[in-house]
Parts: sequence; C-alpha cells; structure tokens
Amino acid sequence: MHIDLLDPEPFARGDFWETFTWLRANDPVHRHPEPGGEGFWALTKHRDITRVYADTETFSSASGMNLGSHPSAVAAVAQRMLIVSDAPQHTRLKRALHQAVGPQRMPYIEELVEKVVAELAEEALERGEFDFIDIAKQLPNRVVCALLGIPTRDWSWIGELTTDAFESEDEQERSNANSEIFLYFMELLSERRARPGDDLISHIAHDTQVDEGGGEHRPLTDEEIVFNLSGILSGANETTRYSAAGAVHQFARNPDQWRLLQDRGPEGIAPAVEEILRWTTPGIHAMRTATRDTEINGVPIAEGERVTLWNISANRDEDLFTDPHTFRVDRRPNRHIAFGHGRHLCLGAHMARFELAALLRALTGVLDGFETTGPALHNSSNFTWGIKSLPVRLLRSRIA
Repeated sequence: MHIDLLDPEPFARGDFWETFTWLRANDPVHRHPEPGGEGFWALTKHRDITRVYADTETFSSASGMNLGSHPSAVAAVAQRMLIVSDAPQHTRLKRALHQAVGPQRMPYIEELVEKVVAELAEEALERGEFDFIDIAKQLPNRVVCALLGIPTRDWSWIGELTTDAFESEDEQERSNANSEIFLYFMELLSERRARPGDDLISHIAHDTQVDEGGGEHRPLTDEEIVFNLSGILSGANETTRYSAAGAVHQFARNPDQWRLLQDRGPEGIAPAVEEILRWTTPGIHAMRTATRDTEINGVPIAEGERVTLWNISANRDEDLFTDPHTFRVDRRPNRHIAFGHGRHLCLGAHMARFELAALLRALTGVLDGFETTGPALHNSSNFTWGIKSLPVRLLRSRIA
C-alpha cells in the first residue's frame, strides 16, 4: 500500500481510514520518508501511542509538537509554551495556568457556556436551514473570547485569525496570523497589567505564580502569558468546532443514534460526548523527539528521531474498541485519546466536554434530528482536521 501521511488531499477527501487500518495491522511502527528531510516514525496503535505520551523523559515535546512545526518558531517558544515544553518547566507552567482555569473557575465557565449555548440554539432554530459550521465555530469562540475578556467587537476577527493561523495552506499566512495574535495579546496584557478585571488574562497576569521549587515563586513572564494565551485560544476553538460539526453529521447519517440519545435522557449525554470526541478526534497527530536511543514495540528508535502519534488511528484501534468504525452514543468503556494522554492532556478538556454536553442538552429537547442539504466538506490538514462546511436542515420536534 502507498503510504503518504504528508499529503493533505486524503484528509480533504476523508478517505485516509484504510491507510491507518493497514498500518495498525501490518506496520504499526512505520518509518515514513520525507521529501528533502530525514523522515519520521508514525505510530498508529493505541498501546504504543499512550506509552510514548507517558514517557516524557525519552520523548520530548520541546523540539516541536507537529510535523508542520518550523524550527525557528519552535525555538522561540520552547519551554515557555505549554505544548512545546518538557518537565520540569511543563509541570510548573501547567500548575500555574491551572490556577486560572482549574476547578475554582469552572462554575463561572459553565454558566458562561450555558448562556452562549442558549443564544446559539435560539439562533439556529430561527434559521432552520444553514451551514452548521457557522454555529459550531461560534460556540467555542464566544466562550473563550468572553473568558479572556476580549472586546465583543473583536470576536469574529479573532476567530478568523485563529483559523488562518492553524489551517491556512499558505505558510506565510499562517505565520502572519500567529504574529497578529501574539501582538494583540501583548496589547491586551499591557492593558490588564494597568487595569485588571475579572477575566482570565487579568487573573494570569496578577494572581498566577510559577512554583520554582524550594519555596520560590515568580510571576509568569509576558512571553509565557502571551504564548499560552495563544495556545488556549487555538485549543478551545479547534476541538469543539470540529467535534460539534462532526456530531451533527453523524446524527444526520444515523438518526437512530439521535433517537437513542433522546431516549437515554440526561444520563446519556456524557457517554455521547465521549463517543463524539473519539469519532471526530480533531487533533489528528502529535509529535515527539527521542532524547536517547530506545525502542517501540521492538523497533529501534535513534536519539534525535521524530516520532508522530496518530491519535485518530488510536481511536479506531480494533484491539481496544469493539466495532470501532461504528458511531455509538452509548459506547462504554471509551478510552479514547482525543485530548492526548499523560502530562500533556489538553488543559481545556473539561471545558470542551462541557460545551459539547450543553449543546446536546439544548438540542435534544427541541429537534427530531438533522438532515444534510449538501455534502460535508473537510479541511485539508493532517494536524487539526474536521468538517469545514455542513449544510443542514434542523428537524423541529412536533412536541417542543
């Protein structure tokens, strides 16, 4: 079989599943060539991927966390941005940021999510027929922008800029968008240093301390704050947008699953959210670099070699999931790794889960289902992937 995980076209067509099925069965630790490069390892089995995620001493994040990482850009943020840092700095940064988005903030976040979902559900019901991605992208963007205290007038612009920064096919456009985000957050941070409010940026700037050990604490630097605000912005937007759109697509294709979700009532929401996350897996792959000679499943890996972890394949692993290519809202257990695994488990996982749950709660009571009115279109990316257009008609409940 021809294997090319660098080609974005199979992802745009959504026909890459056979490739991962073959790799899991025949070459789960696959040496992948790279034009003009040294190549990389591609892991496709759940057991191998979770092992690498867990072994942060042997497999480093500091040299880049995806295949598209530019060395100079990585070097600029390494050990200062959560996703491209290793222990002990990763541990210190995560603990510090957790002060601002941890359990003590969740009541406020959950109230905010419920408000945004109610507004969006009302908008969707009024429109009746539209491209669902218009709603799906607004949910996380409105929540994270409100959480960060971004002025309402900038919300749409920030959402578009985030998409350009991580999905544009033009490298210069991606670079420019990231630079604009950094500059924007530098300006906001300067304002909140002078005039703090009750938003996340103010809390991080004024109340968050990094534990350096030995009883020593220090504030986060401006660069650490800005880099990680960008990470929060992108992480919050990508997962929920693609998972929400992917869920509606599956419910339109499998109306029995929508009816099952309605029949199961409130207790059916949590397992449905987990199945949506497993099925969509917006973060397709992550990357690590070996810090020493090692092996994975008996295959030698040399120091300095890049190892890619294909989450989307792990979440269809036949050894772990019964009937993995079937969408089942009542699937239990569901040990997916849509948010990664181990120390690098996504900081915003709880918020993403709550957003999806709130959306399901809002729609199950008023809709009999969904009907697609055009083809689902996917973006062409092997990093963050999902539906970018989904024309649908909402089927209003006769009872509601």
